[in-house]
Amino acid sequence: MNIITIRLDSSSSMPLYRQLYEYIKKEIISGGYDPGSKLPSKRRLASHLQCSQNTIQAAYGQLLAEGYITAKAKSGYYVCELEGVLHIVQEQKLKEHRLQHLPSYRYDFSHDGVDFDSFPFAAWRRLMKEVISEYDHDLLKAGSPQGDKALRASIERYLRYSRGVKCMPEQIVISSGTEYLLQLLIQLLDENCIYAIENPGYQKLNLLFKSNRAVYKSIPLDDEGMKIGELLQCRAHLACVTPSHQFPTGTIMPINRRIQLLNWAAEKQGRYIIEDDYDSEFKYAGRPIPSLQGLDKAQKVIYIGSFSKSLSPSVRISYMVLPHELIKRYYEKLSFYICPVPVMEQKTLKRFIDEGYFERHMNKMRNIYKAKRGVLVDSLTRLMPDVQIQGANAGLHLLLKVNNGMSEEELVHTAQQKGIKVYGISRYYSAAVSDGRSPLIMLGFATLKSQEVEPAVEALRQAWM
Repeated sequence: MNIITIRLDSSSSMPLYRQLYEYIKKEIISGGYDPGSKLPSKRRLASHLQCSQNTIQAAYGQLLAEGYITAKAKSGYYVCELEGVLHIVQEQKLKEHRLQHLPSYRYDFSHDGVDFDSFPFAAWRRLMKEVISEYDHDLLKAGSPQGDKALRASIERYLRYSRGVKCMPEQIVISSGTEYLLQLLIQLLDENCIYAIENPGYQKLNLLFKSNRAVYKSIPLDDEGMKIGELLQCRAHLACVTPSHQFPTGTIMPINRRIQLLNWAAEKQGRYIIEDDYDSEFKYAGRPIPSLQGLDKAQKVIYIGSFSKSLSPSVRISYMVLPHELIKRYYEKLSFYICPVPVMEQKTLKRFIDEGYFERHMNKMRNIYKAKRGVLVDSLTRLMPDVQIQGANAGLHLLLKVNNGMSEEELVHTAQQKGIKVYGISRYYSAAVSDGRSPLIMLGFATLKSQEVEPAVEALRQAWM
């Protein structure tokens, strides 16, 4: 017979019978009571808990009605066997156990995120407050499907002066995240389109195409970016590239390869290039590389950008510039979509750009990230002279070739044992390659504090050397 040890609280707002009911139900679901075991009689339990038999009857009655217990004539109440419930509970406990035992990291070389101490909270909060205080009725409307017209004009000016992008505000579509924009493109373009993607490349890209049942081909890279010969052979209609700072290799596509890509797109109708201008704002030596779109004379480049690296991933505002032919098609096919970015955030960002805060913030962040990258490169060079650093002097990550005989998996695991999280480059391959290269490890530095970089590298040295 099951022992019921609950102490009923008469001062609680929950009725006594409900307290008893909840207690027994929880015990049954969690496996505290075995199926088929007998519950105490109403008289005995009422005496034990010092309450009325009516309270016990009400609790048992509710459990009986919901199927947790069964009544046998002249015998009493018994716990029912709940098929599947215990299995679910055990699975949940196992998940909780795994979460509790996930490795904790002292340092995380993640490429996601930004420097959390540098977000311009004061300016952003003030501008947002002013936007609300204007009592603008536009804040209460759904707004344009392409996004706030004034923000699109601000983005157009910014892109023209900073990235050399040539467009009109009417060609810009604002959305919430690059993935959402790519899904719009898949719906906008022909169903039989074949997409060529960089291998290795942006991890979510092939997953996004798979989930939307879009056909894609993985194209290998050389020292200048996507291989044109391989692109020609795969008969793709669209080439998805990150020319300003290839992810994850860090390659900057030279002008010759850019012209080859543009020529490829211009050769046939229906061909386009999707230019993801991934973290292009952060170049620490020489002049910024102009966008591929700015070189395009044939309206073949779809330019995609985001504020996730320049401001924060939580500012879910991204944008794309469509060629004239595609923006017409967008009006015809997809203008029923509502822009998912709240109007208030769009208006705040517009003022943040127009009043000079964004430019000042970017200048500040370039200096911060340049200094962090310098500390990382210096620490690696001094403490781990045998490793090779790869990637241009740009972006928010670099690659390491570690020549100690360990596999990529071993490098990641031994770093984990020292409390360091690093990322193997193999996770960014959408198709397997067998080129016999040494394992590469990607180290991001945006989220690390400057004073954390050298101790983190020293911990890596202890793990690998």
